[in-house]
Amino acid sequence: MVTPLLFLDVDGPLIPFGASGREYPTYAPPAPPSVSPLLARLDPAQGPRLAALPYALVWATTWEDDANTWVAPRLGLPALPLVRWPDDGPDPAPGVHWKAPALVAWADGRPFAWVDDEIGAADRDWVAAHHSGRALLHRVDPRRGLTAADFGTLAAWAE
Repeated sequence: MVTPLLFLDVDGPLIPFGASGREYPTYAPPAPPSVSPLLARLDPAQGPRLAALPYALVWATTWEDDANTWVAPRLGLPALPLVRWPDDGPDPAPGVHWKAPALVAWADGRPFAWVDDEIGAADRDWVAAHHSGRALLHRVDPRRGLTAADFGTLAAWAE
């Protein structure tokens, strides 16, 4: 059986934008203010939850290399592979997220789940038409970030 990929966005799923502004203690090196003051919203318990899922984790975020420098250590995760975004390219189709073609290309037919706060119906339709493997496009509420219910959905789909 091929291990499915889990493409992870940072802003929204891992750094929630909810009004609570809850901050968590971190044992990672302090980030300079120019990186993001929102790093304090990363819940360190998310790392072990992500690592326990039956997926190969991959960053799918505009944080790019900074995800391994600033996010992974705060979650207790190792450096993860990351999707490199093309500098330009044709829009996939009206309403389709610009990340979708790069994720489908990166997966190259492997099953994958994509966790993001900007996924919509057009993305699901486009991926279904352009990806030969199974795919779960899972939208996360950016006000709350990943929840126990989201982890349950991801675990159930992988099985």
